[in-house]
Amino acid sequence: MQRFFVEPHQIDRDRHEIHITGNDVNHIANVLRMKKGEELWISDKEKEYHCVIESTEEDEVLLHILYVQEPDYELKNRIYLFQGLPKADKMELIIQKAVELGAYSVVPVSTRRCVVKLDNKKAEKKVSRWQQIAESAAKQSKRMLVPEVRSVMTFKEALAYAKELDVLLIPYELAKGMKETKELIRSIEPGKSIGVFIGPEGGFEEQEVADAMEAGAKPITLGHRILRTETAGLAVLSVLMFQLEDE
Repeated sequence: MQRFFVEPHQIDRDRHEIHITGNDVNHIANVLRMKKGEELWISDKEKEYHCVIESTEEDEVLLHILYVQEPDYELKNRIYLFQGLPKADKMELIIQKAVELGAYSVVPVSTRRCVVKLDNKKAEKKVSRWQQIAESAAKQSKRMLVPEVRSVMTFKEALAYAKELDVLLIPYELAKGMKETKELIRSIEPGKSIGVFIGPEGGFEEQEVADAMEAGAKPITLGHRILRTETAGLAVLSVLMFQLEDE
């Protein structure tokens, strides 16, 4: 069943109605060709609404709420993926899979070894595209919210932003101690916010790792194999999801 996201002001609880506006109107009416009487899911970040289409107009789709539930789809921990800008279209794959794995937000980061260099105009266009991918992935994976793709940050800006988080992890090829890494991940308590720093194709420079550790990041190992940038973050997210998912 199709899923869409709305803001609270679009929900009329007294009349048991939801008003769909914006780009979703075209998607429902012209792309999916949904008609009156067809059912879909609506999420407002906290609740899930099972609805039926009442009417379709040029600029609005009116839904009738059949019933409401409060599913527990989201992790108790908010996970922020700080991803070094990769080459080509790898970022699209990373964002799609990160959303599926429960990331709360994705932060594109320009590091010293990044091959990709984006000016403000290109970065803005890219982020807009990445946000669309995040929304599509959120719909597909039954997320209750659409993870935000932040504007591109420098590594220094990312570290400053991450200082507000409870736990910072940085996979590093020179890090040792799988036992210590497992213990660290197992020690993360429900509700704690987590930042995961992933380098680009060339990895982090030693000084960047040192700066991250000074900001409170803990280096972890992902095993004896060297993972590609598009694999490393997803590996960490998978482990965190498995560890933090409720019964």
